[in-house]
Amino acid sequence: MSYMPVSPGVGMEENFLSLDDILLSQERLPCKTDTEFPGLGFLEKNADSRHIPEGTKMEMPLWLAKGLYERKRRVISVELPKVYREGWRTVFGADANVVDLHKMGPYYYGLGSQMLHFDSPENLEIAQTVLQTFIGRFRRTMDSSQNAYNEDTSMLVERLDCLERALFRQGQSGLNGFQLWEKGRAAQLTASSLVTNYRKRKITDLQA
Repeated sequence: MSYMPVSPGVGMEENFLSLDDILLSQERLPCKTDTEFPGLGFLEKNADSRHIPEGTKMEMPLWLAKGLYERKRRVISVELPKVYREGWRTVFGADANVVDLHKMGPYYYGLGSQMLHFDSPENLEIAQTVLQTFIGRFRRTMDSSQNAYNEDTSMLVERLDCLERALFRQGQSGLNGFQLWEKGRAAQLTASSLVTNYRKRKITDLQA
């Protein structure tokens, strides 16, 4: 059975049919318990107690942190991963193109959007940095995809976030399609897979 790629969700939304979003949900976040977790001490390797006491620092996958986090009833506090903290935001503001996003992530944009679920006083700055980083790197990403026809692109994409890699592949696909059409080797131009998947989702929503 072949797998038809499914686009990830946009912004704070998730698409659980997308492999990228499934992998994103496994990203680990630094957390602190704001209440005791009775009977769960076995989850902590170095714990001597049957319980996880209040104030314990631990890492949780994104999906679990989102499930436990409540604004009214304090169960856990979620700390910012270092790449979204003020020091790194300053680096991105200076020149986002010098950063190896894949090494820092590889889901920098997706995880940054998901961090807005948590009530942090720095949410506005995080959102602005993520947006400006995307804008600042987008042109270079697409220029690279258009200037690497029939070339080894591994060096070009190794520093890209997963979203940027998907955009790079779309740019390459569009360029290849145009080259074939220009040489008369393509019978017709076809719609982008992103457009096709969007139409399928709209039809599904109307039928639901």
